[in-house]
Amino acid sequence: MNLITVDQEKCIKCGLCVDECPEYVLRLSKNGPEEICSKDCISCGHCVAICPKEAIDNIKTPLSNQISSKKFPKLSPEEAENFLRSRRSIRTYKETPVPREKLITLVNIAHFAPSGHNLQGISYVIIDDRKILDEAVKLVIEEFEKDNVSSNFTKPYREKEIDTILRGASSLILATADLNFPRGRENSIFSLAYLELYAPTLGLGSCWAGMFERVAMKDNSPLIELFNIPKNKKITGAVMVGYPKSTYSRLVDRNPLEFTFINLI
Repeated sequence: MNLITVDQEKCIKCGLCVDECPEYVLRLSKNGPEEICSKDCISCGHCVAICPKEAIDNIKTPLSNQISSKKFPKLSPEEAENFLRSRRSIRTYKETPVPREKLITLVNIAHFAPSGHNLQGISYVIIDDRKILDEAVKLVIEEFEKDNVSSNFTKPYREKEIDTILRGASSLILATADLNFPRGRENSIFSLAYLELYAPTLGLGSCWAGMFERVAMKDNSPLIELFNIPKNKKITGAVMVGYPKSTYSRLVDRNPLEFTFINLI
């Protein structure tokens, strides 16, 4: 299979594409890069993205589908730190529904996250129907009661109808993967982390739905049927999304940083 084509007039034979190929699919010859084991290509697109002259194209990651990154401003280290530290796990939400356009934007960003061996393999289920979300919370509470999970979650729900599972968020985003996919959980964590970081730019808040996952990821979970998850799929992650009730005015600190360097004696 011929994956790459090279524009000989543009190629300067710098070898960057060869050096950056993670699977050693390319080698540099007198005519420029050439493929030596196309079957090992993982479609990462590095070879096309790194070329300074747009001289190489790859069937699996076409140049026409890649966007130039040169025009985008780069965050300063201070801006990046403030951006990352300002994300909070939101546990109180307004009742205002999130427009579906914004929810689609979130999962679109999520699917650009890194993944092991570029296998990707994650799809998403978006639930923004209040009745379905309420039923999901009810099912989780019932499972907790069967398993004698802490009454901190079941008691407020039963006595005061407080949503202790999804915190009243108007939307829930599930990551799913094939049952036999080896990196389902790992890749879901990467992708949902991207989603959570991006959410504040849309005026949204999010929180990892850890207690919900305890039931959703069980074998024969009642949530599988509720959400119409195909039999060949499994839930591999869950994040609640909505409009935050409050705004945080400060960056919260963490425990003291611990690290070490290992040196040869």
